[in-house]
Amino acid sequence: MGANSRLTIAVHALAWMALAARRGLTQMTSDEVAASVNTNPVILRRSLGQLRAAGLVTVRRGAGAGWSLARPPEQISLLAVYDAVEQDSLFGMHHTEPNQECPVGRGIRPVLDRVYGDAEQAVRRELDRTSVADVLRQILHSQTS
Repeated sequence: MGANSRLTIAVHALAWMALAARRGLTQMTSDEVAASVNTNPVILRRSLGQLRAAGLVTVRRGAGAGWSLARPPEQISLLAVYDAVEQDSLFGMHHTEPNQECPVGRGIRPVLDRVYGDAEQAVRRELDRTSVADVLRQILHSQTS
């Protein structure tokens, strides 16, 4: 099972855009953001499109084209980013119905639904407590320590 990096890519892009805004650069091209993330601009544009649909970034076309944060980074929680880019639950169940004749197969789903639900709520609470500004602050602090 491979790890999903959509959230990481999106948070990286937003933190880079927040840093650029601090430095007076209000618009960034997807190529500029992709260079920081070290990913293909097409992948990055897909992520930015999801963030735009969620109201977290805006895009300007034509002269002076580029992407920018739609609101201050202090007002963008990692939960909002997660909700924008992740379509699936954190944990998945069997793709097929377990054997209902087996005592484990018969009872596994309700038990794991509860456990996974509790774990996902804990993750969501933590993501909601952390903003893009918090991430950027910790990044910059770690580079001066």
